[in-house]
Amino acid sequence: MVKRRSLTPATGLIKGDVHATRRGSGGARREVTDRIILRKGAAELTGWALNISRGGIRFILEDPVELGQEYEVEVGNDEAAAKRRGRVVWVQEESDGMIVGVEFIDPSAGPVAEDPPASDARKRM
Repeated sequence: MVKRRSLTPATGLIKGDVHATRRGSGGARREVTDRIILRKGAAELTGWALNISRGGIRFILEDPVELGQEYEVEVGNDEAAAKRRGRVVWVQEESDGMIVGVEFIDPSAGPVAEDPPASDARKRM
């Protein structure tokens, strides 16, 4: 049985001409398959990212997390791994773990693991 909980009330859904891959100011989602690490104090949880946008990230964890908890979110497993602060805004409990949605809360950190702008890519060619 799937059990989904969210900090966003059902009446708060975006309506109108907003495309399904865009969430308010979160921007377009990109599918990813990166390792993810959540850190809070001495605790460390690992999982796999499913998609990411400017506003947040969706990933799979085996360990439980609670709505509203804040973590340092590290995407990737090398020295260049992107790190952001995030808050758990929804969880979907599955038989073998959780699918989790985290909203980035650090105001000026910019995108995580974004592809370089086309103009930068042309300069390197």
